[in-house]
Amino acid sequence: MLSITALLMNPTSFISIILLALVWTACGQEKTETATPAETQAAAETVSYTETYRPQYHFSPAINWMNDPNGMVYYEGEYHLFYQYNPFGDTWGHMSWGHVVSTDLVHWEHLPVALLEEDGVMIFSGSAVVDWNNTSGFGTADAPPLVAIYTGHYPANEHQEQHIAFSTDRGRTWTRYDGNPVLDRYDKDFRDPKVIWHEPTAQWVMVVARSAEHTIQFYGSPNLKDWTFLSEFGPVGSVEGLWECPDLFELPVNGDSTRTRWVLQVDVGSGAVAGGSGAQYFMGDFDGATFRPDDTNTRWVDYGKDFYAAVSWSDVPAADGRRLWLGWLNNWQYAQEIPTGPWRGAQSIPREVVLREDDQGVYMAQIPVEELNVLRGEQYQAKALPIKAGTAPLTDTGLDGRALEIIAEFEPGQASEFGLKVRVGPDEETVVGYDVASETVFVDRQRSGAVDFHKDFPGKQTAPLSPEDGRVRLHLFVDWSSIEVFAGHGRVVITDRIFPSPESDGLALYATGGPARLLSLDMWEMGSVWD
Repeated sequence: MLSITALLMNPTSFISIILLALVWTACGQEKTETATPAETQAAAETVSYTETYRPQYHFSPAINWMNDPNGMVYYEGEYHLFYQYNPFGDTWGHMSWGHVVSTDLVHWEHLPVALLEEDGVMIFSGSAVVDWNNTSGFGTADAPPLVAIYTGHYPANEHQEQHIAFSTDRGRTWTRYDGNPVLDRYDKDFRDPKVIWHEPTAQWVMVVARSAEHTIQFYGSPNLKDWTFLSEFGPVGSVEGLWECPDLFELPVNGDSTRTRWVLQVDVGSGAVAGGSGAQYFMGDFDGATFRPDDTNTRWVDYGKDFYAAVSWSDVPAADGRRLWLGWLNNWQYAQEIPTGPWRGAQSIPREVVLREDDQGVYMAQIPVEELNVLRGEQYQAKALPIKAGTAPLTDTGLDGRALEIIAEFEPGQASEFGLKVRVGPDEETVVGYDVASETVFVDRQRSGAVDFHKDFPGKQTAPLSPEDGRVRLHLFVDWSSIEVFAGHGRVVITDRIFPSPESDGLALYATGGPARLLSLDMWEMGSVWD
């Protein structure tokens, strides 16, 4: 938890403690009027970033509640990450846009809250773009503005409409457009606009969810202010939960720029593959007005419980060429009850999104960004190890098992199940395994630490995965309160929160039903981005 010693050594410690007390006691819709955002920022500066469960290389706010990533845009050497934020407490409420920037996708600089709830209007999710040609008129030809497009939510009558704001100082300050709203359907579930520039039709395109109707609507604009309806997609795929946080982008297949598909990502508030909230995607054609899917099968973005509201960065330079995104590490089933403090909420590691094709067809894969390599510390390697039936602790790694990157390749041998156990301690373990008969990879967090804070938290999440050339490859990122498993070179991903004791830092190999074989193991202790 928060280091009291560090606070007492600070000349302003008494004030900081009082401010933190004000923040911690704020919750839900009970606004703490005496704790302004500026005071909250001052209190945040006293946080140690070594609290129990604090992610060491996943972004989390210093204090208070965070959910969806928003407004992700790259401009003048900086990746901007905005996020749904409650400046007054550690549960959902008073939605505003928190703000951080990074030059490397790894280390994040906290900036003041960008867009605050104001005049009874919450700042719900949305996107941001660089208006390179100054179509909006908010900037100049030589100094293009950043424009944020977001949902204005009116709690009093549950009305939702689309607003814009702009910045002419690299995103440091924002001005709301005095002509808001720019799009209003007089609907209570009309939210989360993602805006892209569609070059072939020379227009801005907005993708926005009609959540309760399980549809995505497309609008076009010449200037980000005036929007015209283009088409509607859905309901198809998973329709049990509300549709939210759409994204739309074009990707080459197997790196071939002459052969592309469009990806439409749509979140579902409930009924996802692992239960609760999650994300699905569709592939197809988009002509600037209408999205036509190749099929309407439900394809899951992530098979874990805790990857939601993923949205990709706009304006990543063509010289880079990657489609980059991250998602909220949480699930609406228990999001407000996870056992963290004085913050609640984290984001996944940034991932590159690609399309690949094999004999099963075209599919989306996710790859951890290479920038994470700078955090690699001490390394442990092993090769050609037999795994007898049972559990074999790895006691000689010399690494801190609380924050690791692990790449492991196995041959099943005669085993019916095999894999790794991470964050192992007395009566605690998180199991990352492979079931040979069902050809599934899984994360079992039933004994992963604190699991009793909500009935829907403990469980086992599985994903289909056929061996490649008789081998199974797993790429793991383990942090103080999360695990992300990229299996089959990112073909399937399982993202889960875990809350083990700090002392649970062990690692083991295991097999059941017979022996398996570890072909190779590369493991790195991961450094902290807070150092």
